Amino acid sequence: MRTDRAAAADKPLREPIWKLFADRRLIYIFILGFASGFPWAVIGNAFSVWLSDAGLTRTSIGVLGSVTMIFALNFTWAPLLDRVKLPYLCTRFGQRRGWILLAQVGVLMGTLAMAATDPTVGVTAVALVAAFVVFGAATQDVGIDAYRIETIPASEPRGMAAAAAVTAAGWWTGAGLPGAGAFWIAGTAPGGWSSAFHFLALVMALIVIVTLLFLPEPESDRESRQAEDEARVREALSKRRQPGRISTAVAWFTVTAIAPFAEFVRRNGLRLTISILGFIVLFKIGEAFMGRMAAVFYRELGFTHQEIALVSGVMGWFTMTLFMLLSGVINVRMGIFRGLLISGVAMALANLVYSVMAMVGPNMPLFVFAVVADNFTTAFSTVAFVAFISFLTSQVYTASQYAVMASMGNLSRTSLAAGSGWMVDMLAGSWAMFFFITTIMVTPSLVLLWWIRKQLYDRLGEVFYARKE
Repeated sequence: MRTDRAAAADKPLREPIWKLFADRRLIYIFILGFASGFPWAVIGNAFSVWLSDAGLTRTSIGVLGSVTMIFALNFTWAPLLDRVKLPYLCTRFGQRRGWILLAQVGVLMGTLAMAATDPTVGVTAVALVAAFVVFGAATQDVGIDAYRIETIPASEPRGMAAAAAVTAAGWWTGAGLPGAGAFWIAGTAPGGWSSAFHFLALVMALIVIVTLLFLPEPESDRESRQAEDEARVREALSKRRQPGRISTAVAWFTVTAIAPFAEFVRRNGLRLTISILGFIVLFKIGEAFMGRMAAVFYRELGFTHQEIALVSGVMGWFTMTLFMLLSGVINVRMGIFRGLLISGVAMALANLVYSVMAMVGPNMPLFVFAVVADNFTTAFSTVAFVAFISFLTSQVYTASQYAVMASMGNLSRTSLAAGSGWMVDMLAGSWAMFFFITTIMVTPSLVLLWWIRKQLYDRLGEVFYARKE
């Protein structure tokens, strides 16, 4: 028998698809998507090229970039965002906004510190400052994902798919446009990268102001339902004659740190849970390896900072944003399963264009085509992926459960991709072979998806798999 979540997903919605994107709530989600993507303008391609310009090796850049593995660990403190009320911030601005504001201030301070750091003096300070930025960004992501899912819940299945598209479009806008501006400033302004990071800090300050003044706190019955769970745990402990204070502390810890994960496993079963997490880890591993080294590849191929900013940054942002919104419509119509399967294949094939680019050399039309192809497949796969894990998330333990799945997805993009520079070096700098290898990395995840598709249909219904078998 299918779950209530699946039944809700099957409810027919008669509104035209264009009306899904006229929802005012999507404006808030886009803004927070921008905020979520922005830290990658600081510790993504700009960070890699900054280190490359300072003379660091590809292997060193790959290893330093592994500081982003903190993203894969944010599930360890995500339960705090579900349960702990920050003094003043959560009381004044709400549970979600309070935590988001704290994290955003952390990203701002870290970006300012990076502007004052010189990688030619030593990499220790660079690693520490980057870690501080990533920790703030990882915490912000937990709050933003929970905000989105509580603003447009699974009871609005098409709305949730649209929200996945809008948040992804916002993410790429936040990572792309400020990043392009940073590249441009680094190549033209006095002070180079220091001026670029000061510019990024200014953008982050504006994000903090918008969150502070304009975003509403989403409505949720999360607290009352968590209180019910905690009361049940206390009652069970009292029957075992545990002292009152100990019972209260154990109940709070159980509901905060254990219940979110126990509920997920209980709802899906252990076997399907392991399969879901395996798919999440493997789905974007090829894209992660390619993305970590993309900017370094562009520079080694001979493209200038300005050309990278124009093609990968400005044009890349425009096409990515357009494709994200288009992908939202596509995924609503075809279902998440077909979206994941088709986009996974296309995402892999797009990497082959980079292999051709490596053999041809610095050809601008080919550079443009490669970026457009990569952006389309990335947009397609990202929207399906975000919608997929959003539907799997409980409304009671939103931050905790989404963070676990997002962290597992980030594992390939952060920790596993740390070896991307080493791989290029081991291949004697053969970029063509490197990109070919990233093409076949998606295969295990697609095999796993096909194997568990019927069990997932039982959980998610028509929004996952539009046709019964």
